[in-house]
Amino acid sequence: MIFVTGGTGVLGAQLLYDLTQQSTQIRAIYRSEAKLEQTRKFFKLLNPSSWENQFSQIEWVVGNILDLPLLEEQMTGCSHVYHCAAKVSFHKGDFIHMIQINRYGTANIVNLCLALNIEKLCYVSSTAAIGGDGGSTITEETKWKLSPTTSGYSVSKYSAEKEVWRGIEEGLNAVMVNPCVIIGAGNWNDSSLTLFKTLKKGMKYYPPGSNATVDSRDVSSIMIQLMNSEISSERFLCIGTNHNFKDLITEISGQLNVKSPRKLAKRWMVVLARKLLGFIYLFSSKRPPLTKESVQSVFSHRNYDNSKIREALNFDFHDLKSSVKNTIENKMS
Repeated sequence: MIFVTGGTGVLGAQLLYDLTQQSTQIRAIYRSEAKLEQTRKFFKLLNPSSWENQFSQIEWVVGNILDLPLLEEQMTGCSHVYHCAAKVSFHKGDFIHMIQINRYGTANIVNLCLALNIEKLCYVSSTAAIGGDGGSTITEETKWKLSPTTSGYSVSKYSAEKEVWRGIEEGLNAVMVNPCVIIGAGNWNDSSLTLFKTLKKGMKYYPPGSNATVDSRDVSSIMIQLMNSEISSERFLCIGTNHNFKDLITEISGQLNVKSPRKLAKRWMVVLARKLLGFIYLFSSKRPPLTKESVQSVFSHRNYDNSKIREALNFDFHDLKSSVKNTIENKMS
């Protein structure tokens, strides 16, 4: 029996879809009926003819990773655990919640894996838990450093990784993956896929920074292969393509058949827009779409090295064009 957390997210849904193709017994926790229905639609989208049989392989349990008694009950009897659940936010007001979910929730998973003699854990971390800036290529060995510009999300994921390393020191058989921005089949209102929705409406400006994207199918495949291997006590960057934001936006816009942004956004313009939106949203129940941390991210330059995972698994990633195509063709409303 395999236990999965975060199975209703962009990556988690893809992972469950891939695991159920192997006729594997799976137990997964979910937080809301709306998210469960979204995952059901995901299966139907990818496998219209027999999605029900595939989806029925999953035993769904409502709950969350802060509910220790429930976790213990549901993880008992399982042999492998995929821990995908996380809180992602660049709003300062969410910092405490991110620490609770990302660090203490991961600590719960690690402690139960040790107590229940789970055979192997795969933890989904993030490139946010690895240091580095525009000065050099980032590898798994690049040291994380706390600075005035470090996001709360980065702090929470780094703290979560420390819980996994602590578990490894106590005898836990575990691996970690550190994906960058994940794109793939799913709802365009979720996480990084909102970029596609924004570009579909049209944009005039593009940010000057650079980052990387990876296909959800690749991350899922890597996780399953690592869990079926003898590899342990390691973490791996999961990077499909390094690119600047202009190239990424141009590729997505082209496949969406919309005009690509032509003007470079200056920092002062984005900062001013953030402050104006912040003022406007004071009179709304909604949150402003721009934060100080999100502005910092689009002006940062990062370049990652994915050679470690490519060599460990002899793995080839999807290129950006095919990943964008998959995301567009498998859009969920």
